Amino acid sequence: MDFEIPRNTEHVIVTSKNGAKSFLKAFEGISKSTLKETFKFYCVGEKTRRFLEESGFPVVETDSSASELGHLIISKYKTNRFIFISGNWRRDEIPNLFSKNNVQYQEFQGYMTSFNPKAFDTEFDGYLFYSPSGIKSFLESNKIPHHPLFCIGETTAKEARKQSKNIIVANQPTVENVLVQVVKHFKRI
Repeated sequence: MDFEIPRNTEHVIVTSKNGAKSFLKAFEGISKSTLKETFKFYCVGEKTRRFLEESGFPVVETDSSASELGHLIISKYKTNRFIFISGNWRRDEIPNLFSKNNVQYQEFQGYMTSFNPKAFDTEFDGYLFYSPSGIKSFLESNKIPHHPLFCIGETTAKEARKQSKNIIVANQPTVENVLVQVVKHFKRI
């Protein structure tokens, strides 16, 4: 989505790779070296961190969830002003934490998450979910079965628990660790 970032703030929070990409897209045409000297990032997830670092941007802090990152920022960087790049389905953790703790920030909706529902005629032995919106999209054309739901993290698991008690959460919020949990589960049975 198109948005304009104020030039007087250097601290940027992104909670996904989509947020990071939309931030960089907002500055197309501006030299990367200028951007790299201007902005410092605080992000959720190792893949987001890797994307930013591979693009040459400094990452000050990374955490596994928006809530954890918000608490970390409050404890160490409360006096900074932040830009928060979010999507249309963002959760309220960071805005609520920042409002309660008087952290100055300006939020920009940088991308839109849209559903891409697909109906399945087959019941599978397990279902892998990587976001709360993935669960919502799945539910538009399917019912949650009694088989296990494998979730990338607690935020996704919270949404899954609205539909089932048979939830297995990855130890680390990575695609690879979700697959590790699938293998462990099916080896046991």
